Amino acid sequence: MARAIGINHIALEVGDIDEALEFYGRLFDFELRGRIGSRMAFVDMGDQFIALSQGRTQPPDQARHFGLVVDDKEAVRERLNELGVRIFGRGLDFHDPWGNQIQVVDYRDIQFTKTDEVLRALGLDGLEKSERALEELRARGIA
Repeated sequence: MARAIGINHIALEVGDIDEALEFYGRLFDFELRGRIGSRMAFVDMGDQFIALSQGRTQPPDQARHFGLVVDDKEAVRERLNELGVRIFGRGLDFHDPWGNQIQVVDYRDIQFTKTDEVLRALGLDGLEKSERALEELRARGIA
């Protein structure tokens, strides 16, 4: 059997690509990898990406979500508050204008790791894991 080893990208359906790029651009510093007309856009996250696809029709997500890893969770919290975006859940969860639920997690506090090369390319060379995250990684034989 094949082993699941990671996620290459997440696809989010949004109402309008330009509006989505504007919304997410007010929250995060990101690079646009490319577009397919007005129907799709691809936002780089180091060695992964988010694909934005125009055409969401379903109601807001209630439990379905994905965890978006950032270098500064509290900066995202401050920005969400400045923009009047409601934060809910146990951590830092929010809905985008189209109902996609995003859970923001800090790189330092989770098992997820990037290679030194990817961190360097993102300008995050000195980003270190918390002791709790390192303990989790050691327990799994990863650190």
